[in-house]
Amino acid sequence: MSRIGKNPIQIPDKVEVNIQTTPSEQIITVKGPKGELKSSFKLDIKITKEDGKIVLTRTNELKQTRSMHGLYRTLVYNMISGVTTGFKKDLDIVGVGYRAQMQGLKLLLQIGYSHPIEIEPQDKDTKIEVDKNQTRITVTGISKQTVGDLAAEIRSIREPEPYKGKGIKYIDEKIRRKVGKSAAKK
Repeated sequence: MSRIGKNPIQIPDKVEVNIQTTPSEQIITVKGPKGELKSSFKLDIKITKEDGKIVLTRTNELKQTRSMHGLYRTLVYNMISGVTTGFKKDLDIVGVGYRAQMQGLKLLLQIGYSHPIEIEPQDKDTKIEVDKNQTRITVTGISKQTVGDLAAEIRSIREPEPYKGKGIKYIDEKIRRKVGKSAAKK
């Protein structure tokens, strides 16, 4: 049995969880102080609400179902924690002349290309902020997936390179530095 999947999820006081079952899937809607998230799950794992907790049980013991048990529990838990506390990713810009600024809801990046690059969040719940030094970008939102996707998209514009360490990196990311060429002595 999945050790993660069998743990029940406690529903906080300010959160409302609705589970709707259709013939082909289960639709879970989670409403909280920060917003609303909706997701659908297969019927292989039965999701029920009992005594202020969400319990996930398998309907069969197939390998596919067993592998999804812990995943579904984590996805539902992330939905609940997203509408209560939210998620956040921080990025650092390293390099001389590299900077970021906000223009309305758009993020403008000047990172060594001939033109500034614009990035706009896809949904209204995800927000981008830039600090006053214009070198730290913070992506916040209620969906862990959209926050991670947007942060990865920003990072992919100029990934950190191993020789000088320039580029956009996550705050906790360690760049493996390489030694450059040395002049051969004759």
